[in-house]
Amino acid sequence: MSDQVQTRFKPSLILMGAATGLVYGLVLRLWAGTGMWSRYGGAMTWAFLFGVPFAMGFITIYVIERREKQPFLMWVMWPWIPIAAGAFGAFLALVEGLICIVMFLPVGMICASLGGVAAGVVVVSVRDSKNLIAGVVLLFPLMFAPWEQRVLSSKEIHTTENTIDIAAPAAVVWSNIERVPAIQPSELTDSWSHRIGFPDPVEATLSYEGVGGVRHATFTGGVLFVETVDVWEPMQRLGFLIKAQTDQIPNTTLDEHVRIGGPFFDVLHGEYRLESLNNGVVRLHLSSQQRLSTDFNWYARMWSDATMADLQGRILKVIKVRSERESRAQQLPAD
Repeated sequence: MSDQVQTRFKPSLILMGAATGLVYGLVLRLWAGTGMWSRYGGAMTWAFLFGVPFAMGFITIYVIERREKQPFLMWVMWPWIPIAAGAFGAFLALVEGLICIVMFLPVGMICASLGGVAAGVVVVSVRDSKNLIAGVVLLFPLMFAPWEQRVLSSKEIHTTENTIDIAAPAAVVWSNIERVPAIQPSELTDSWSHRIGFPDPVEATLSYEGVGGVRHATFTGGVLFVETVDVWEPMQRLGFLIKAQTDQIPNTTLDEHVRIGGPFFDVLHGEYRLESLNNGVVRLHLSSQQRLSTDFNWYARMWSDATMADLQGRILKVIKVRSERESRAQQLPAD
């Protein structure tokens, strides 16, 4: 019995299976960046995001299970090794940014586990045609990708809104949103979006007050938004069309899959709205309109909404602290 347990967890066998899955995944990731696959969406497809991890998990367990029987739990867990190793390698090689890695890992590990379980079932239950089934699984992402976009690709406009209550007059709040002087790092709260690589807000300038005025909203990492005011209602609403200077964003800041203004994601419009409450409190609303253009907008929307909500929440907190501090200063008696 002890010999059987030892063979089940033979490191060389586990490494062989994981290495096979890893090589398969890396080859397809490199291929996804070539013209042959990139015209179909490259890595931003169901074929890659779901199909490739499934196939990586399948081939990992297929190689292991054909040589040594594994417990069901190992069908689930061993596929995580090539997924994690591939993601880490892509990050080190600057093929993918940290944001993409974080977005990929949850779904990648789940799909890899499903592939591992499928491989275990095939090896245990199928008497003939095991290799044929394995071949179909490995080729499936390549067969699915060419027609996927024609069926699944869609464009979606989505709005994210945050609110915050500020104990300051509307005029004070307004002065802190029409222009945003340079934000010091100490003014920004910690956030998960910053930790995974999303740039921090720096400042927003305004060419002149009124419709047609141009704001330059800058972020760390060389990110610049040119915002043209299209709604100007002092102390009530400030809206602006947003144009990201996409060509100026370095790959080291936002890679091609999450680049604002790129083929998959863009921010189109922003708006501040002031709502006067009782006791001199202003409820400040900040909303942004984003465009998603992927084959899996339902998943991309989860991440874009969470990221934009986190970013907007940080900006609103800066405005709240500044406005309330300014309001208190105005109420102090003159010496």
